[in-house]
Amino acid sequence: MTARRVTGFAVLGVLVTCVLCGGTGIERLALRGSINPATREFILRAIGQAEKDRAALLLIELNTPGGLGESMREIVMAELGSSVPIVVFVAPAGARAGSAGVFITLAADVAAMAPGTNIGAAHPVDLFGGGATKDATEVEKATNDAAAFARSIAEERGRNASWAEEAVRESSALSAPDALARGVIDLIAADSGELLARLEGHTLFDGRVLHTAGLFTTEIRPTLRERLLGHLADPNLVYVLFILGLVGLVFEFFHPGMVLGLVVGVVCLVLALFGLQVLPTNVTGVVLVVFGMGLLATDIFTPTHGALTAGGIAGLLLGSLTLFDIPDRAVGLSWATVLLSVGTVAVLFLFILTKGLLAQRRRPVTGIATLVGAVGTARTDLAPQGTVFIRGEYWNARSLVGGIPAGHSVVVEGLDGRCLLVRAKTPVSQVDQPASG
Repeated sequence: MTARRVTGFAVLGVLVTCVLCGGTGIERLALRGSINPATREFILRAIGQAEKDRAALLLIELNTPGGLGESMREIVMAELGSSVPIVVFVAPAGARAGSAGVFITLAADVAAMAPGTNIGAAHPVDLFGGGATKDATEVEKATNDAAAFARSIAEERGRNASWAEEAVRESSALSAPDALARGVIDLIAADSGELLARLEGHTLFDGRVLHTAGLFTTEIRPTLRERLLGHLADPNLVYVLFILGLVGLVFEFFHPGMVLGLVVGVVCLVLALFGLQVLPTNVTGVVLVVFGMGLLATDIFTPTHGALTAGGIAGLLLGSLTLFDIPDRAVGLSWATVLLSVGTVAVLFLFILTKGLLAQRRRPVTGIATLVGAVGTARTDLAPQGTVFIRGEYWNARSLVGGIPAGHSVVVEGLDGRCLLVRAKTPVSQVDQPASG
């Protein structure tokens, strides 16, 4: 038998195995970062693709600090309704399934963790927003709702429902060995290869048996749109783009025709507004940020000596802190980003304001006003009107104190329209006084 025939029989055998297993292979995706509308869209597409391809299972490698409650709920619903078995693997070592990640892991047909990982801390304040703005009754309602949701998921998958409720009410967290011992997960594996090997012949809670031996694995990657959405679902990036967009428009307003400020401002604002639509945004925060930036720009043109700048910085800071309704700083807008951005904008506008005040106090360097203080010579008697020669030019002049004879040095004291107001540089003797005209 030739090598070609042997290879052909091997491929045929794999295909037959795939058919008997009820799927064409294993599909895998890596979910890193927060749970948001972008990751929700990615996972829902992956589940739909796995069902369309009749995959043997969908493997989700998870590492998340948590995220948005609404996105998490849609992912959980898709997991529970999937016809393809879904395996959630918290990996690699050092990864975690925090907050929303707890619900996603509990909803999987198979929940697994790598050594050195942890799961837990699913308090509803971090999941569903509100933070300090919620009163005790609202927090209690959210807690009860999330606890009931976690318990129902755990019971649906035959896992420890009591701990699922603890994770919500008490922010309980477990290491991989503890999670296995308490029936929160099904397996511990060092990597995906070991996990797939151990899943061969594994019986699910609903009685289905997994077959993974000899199946090829296909990687599902996010599309360009999903990657863009993923970046724009980061509140820190969206916030910086929003601030840069406003600064760019202000710069263009100060220097019309430069184009650079307009282009940068419009591009940044379009991206920022796209991100603001994806994230849970507080309209009051948006208004405060725009209002604060407007006060900063206005103070450059009005003589308030920094009063509007102080108000603008305060408005910008308050607006930044209320811009997103994401109280969990692990997935929300960080203090460092806010302070760095507001500080940079404040320094920039204070610099512009200081330069503007200095420019107002600086003596003119062009035009007739520059003649004030200049020294020249009277070419005709000033009694008190006459002509003086200053800086290579003849000027009409008027003496401020007494008459000044021709040839005497004069100093310009001021202006009266186009007429110079002068005085004698040195005292004029009574004998030299010109006759009154």
